[in-house]
This record gives sequence, C-alpha cells and structure tokens, in this order.
Amino acid sequence: MKVAILAGGKGSRLAEETVIKPKPMVEIGGRPIIWHIMRHYAHYGHKEFYIALGYKGEVLKKYMVDYAALSSDLTVDMRAGTVKPHANFLPDWVVNLVDTGQETMTGGRIKRLAPYLKDGTFMLTWGDGVADIDLDDLLAFHRSHGKLATLTAVRPPARYGHLVFEGDRVAEFNEKPQIGEGWINGAFFVLEPEIFDFIDGDDTQWEREPMERLAASGQLMAYRHGSFWQCMDTLRERHILESLWQSGNAPWAVWEKS
Repeated sequence: MKVAILAGGKGSRLAEETVIKPKPMVEIGGRPIIWHIMRHYAHYGHKEFYIALGYKGEVLKKYMVDYAALSSDLTVDMRAGTVKPHANFLPDWVVNLVDTGQETMTGGRIKRLAPYLKDGTFMLTWGDGVADIDLDDLLAFHRSHGKLATLTAVRPPARYGHLVFEGDRVAEFNEKPQIGEGWINGAFFVLEPEIFDFIDGDDTQWEREPMERLAASGQLMAYRHGSFWQCMDTLRERHILESLWQSGNAPWAVWEKS
C-alpha cells in the first residue's frame, strides 16, 4: 500500500536543529526520524512512499539519493569513474519525493499528492512521530468499517513524571508515562481517495476543516492505540527518543523485535 509522509514543516520549536535541515531529518540514533518511520511501515510490507517536501526539501532529496552509497560498502574505480555498491543491507523501498511548496499547509500538501494517491486506499502520517502501532491491525480496522478516513487515537505522554503515593511513601515512579485519560489525534491515518474532495487548496489545514467535515458527515473513525506513541516537537522530546534508542529498547523499533 502507498504511504504518504508530510515532511514540509519548518519545525520552529527545534530551531537549533532545523535551521539547517527539515524536521524529519533530525536524527535519532544517527538516522533521521523519517527513516525510523519508513522502517516501521516497511516492516509491515508498505514500501512505496510519497514524501511531501517543503522547507529545505533538497536536504531530504540528497539524503535519499545518497542513501545507497552511504549504507553500503563501495568499490570506486577511479579510472573508469564508476561506483559499485556491494550487497549490504539496502531496503527495497520506492521513494517518491514531491515538492509541495514552501508555505503550503498540511491539507494543501495532501491535496498536491492526489495525482499519486487517487487510485486506492493509502496511508498517511507526519514525518515527526513514532509509535509501536500494529499497522496490520490498523488497516483491518479501517477496512471493517467502510468509512473514508481512520485516524489513530493515542494517549499522549505526560509532560512530567508520575508519582503514586502510599501515605508519604512513593509506591510507584514512572518518569514518562502515557496519561491515563484523554485521547488525541496521533496521525497514522488510513484514507480513501475521496478525502481529497474535502480539501479546498494550499491554505487548508488538514486538522481543521477537512477532518471536521469528515467527522460531521460520519466518515471519520478512530483506531485506539493505547501503547507507545511519541511526537518530536521539541528538543526535550528528541532527547526522550534518543535516550530510548540508546537504551536498546526503543518501543517503535518493531523491525528489531521480529
């Protein structure tokens, strides 16, 4: 199945990193976060990607073009001017990099991908969040209800640590729990091509009018995911993800656990 990833935002709250690169190119464990997202989808067999570029899109283009060379052993024949990669691990992905404008809003970026995605059900996510979602289960849920759109509802991580007391004694300490109540939009959508009719143009935010209209017409369903989910909006959240990766127990790295 085709997978669309929005990767055009400026990531202003990660300014120390994003002054020279787009937000999806901020690294976790030495790899851009978008690589982690793509590995997740590929693990479930979804390997045809359509990446909506905007701010500093050339950085992402260069990374994808250079990926094979940077990830392989090489033989460089100086005289012939040839470069031959060896049979190291190279993913069997097809990556389509689509310029969707510098100032285009999220809905507009999605609409600009319509020529590539209008032939059937597709998946969509943002280029700045990871989760341990079972994508097979998500897709089965979408197909079961027959509506146009499924979003993944998640419980956001608490901003601060969580303490449970017995009297004055700390009975439980959890540094970064998921909160026990409340659901938010965690992206990881499954969509039918009819959703393009709900988007007016470049100035449309997907999270506003289109999703509101889909909900009002009974066409928006929620797949509840109660396990790990984390976006990367701030340097603090990047540090959380980096610490999890370095611990060797990154919850979203489902490909490492298979």
